[in-house]
Amino acid sequence: MEVQSILKTSGFILLETVGIPGNLTVMFTFLIIKLYSNKFMMTDIILTNLAFVNLLAVISRCIPITVTDFEGLTIFNDNSCRLSVYTYRVSRGTSVCLTSLLSCYQFLIITSNSRWVALKQIMARSLCPVILCLWGLNLFLYSWTIPIIFAKLKSNSTEYTLNLKFCFVVFQSYFSYTGNGLLYIVHVFSFVGLMVLASGSIISVLHQHKMQVENIRTSSRNRSMAEIKATKAVLLLVALYVILFGLDNFFWIYSLTIPRAPSIISDARVFYASCYSSLSPVVIISTNKRIRKKLKYAIQSHWSEKNNVSRGN
Repeated sequence: MEVQSILKTSGFILLETVGIPGNLTVMFTFLIIKLYSNKFMMTDIILTNLAFVNLLAVISRCIPITVTDFEGLTIFNDNSCRLSVYTYRVSRGTSVCLTSLLSCYQFLIITSNSRWVALKQIMARSLCPVILCLWGLNLFLYSWTIPIIFAKLKSNSTEYTLNLKFCFVVFQSYFSYTGNGLLYIVHVFSFVGLMVLASGSIISVLHQHKMQVENIRTSSRNRSMAEIKATKAVLLLVALYVILFGLDNFFWIYSLTIPRAPSIISDARVFYASCYSSLSPVVIISTNKRIRKKLKYAIQSHWSEKNNVSRGN
C-alpha cells in the first residue's frame, strides 16, 4: 500500500475506533437513564437520536472505505452499495438537522423572552413528532438516488459519475448531477444557517445571564449555572460541526476549481465529512455530567466485583 493509502486507512480506522464505541456509549447511557431515572430530559432525546444517526454514518461510510482499501476485498454488490450509500446520506442529513434542532431547543430553554414561551411549550410537547419529521424528510430527499448507485461501472455510465471508492453514483445527465449538488447545498446550508443563528442568539442570552447571575439568590444562581454549562456544551457541539463542515466544503469547492482533482483532495473531504460522526460523542461524553457519572459508577462497580472475586479466590 502507498503512504497515502496507509494514512487514509489509518485515519478511517481511528474514526471507527472512536466513533462506534463512543456513540454506543452515549446511546446506552441515556437508555439506562431513561429506564432507571426520572431525569430524562428533552435534550436527551435529541442527543440519543444524534448518537444513533452518527453511529449509522460511521458504519455505512468509514467501514466500507476501510474494507475497500485492502486490495482484493470486494464485498459489495448493487444492493449492498445502495443500502450503504443511502444509509450514509440519510444519517448525515439527519445529523445536521438534529444538531440544528438541539441548538434551537437549547436557545428556547435558556431564553427568558416572553415572545418565545409559546414556542417553547409547543416544542416540548411536539419534540418527538418533529424528530420523526426530520427523519422522514431525509429519507424522502435522498431516496431518488437509490436506483443510480452501482457496485461496478456499467457500459452506459456517463461522465457525471461519482466514484466513492467502493461504489459508483451514475447520474444520467448534467441536470441530475447539478440537481444533486443543489439539493445538498439547499438542505444542509439551510440547517447550518439555522444552527449558526440559534448559536448566535444563545451567545447573546449567555452574555445577559452573565450580567444578571450576580444579582440572584443562590438556588436560582446554581440552576442558572447548570443551564449555562449545558448550553456551552451545545455550543461546543455546534462549533465542532461548523468547523468540520467548513473543511469539508473547502475541499469540495477547491475540487470544482481544477479540471481533475487529485484523489487526496477527495479523500480529505470524505475524512472531514466523517469526523463529526466520530468526534461528537467525545464532546457529548466530556461535557455531560450525568453520562460521566454513570460511566464512573459502572467502572467502580466493575473493579469492585473484580476485587471481590480475587479475595474469594
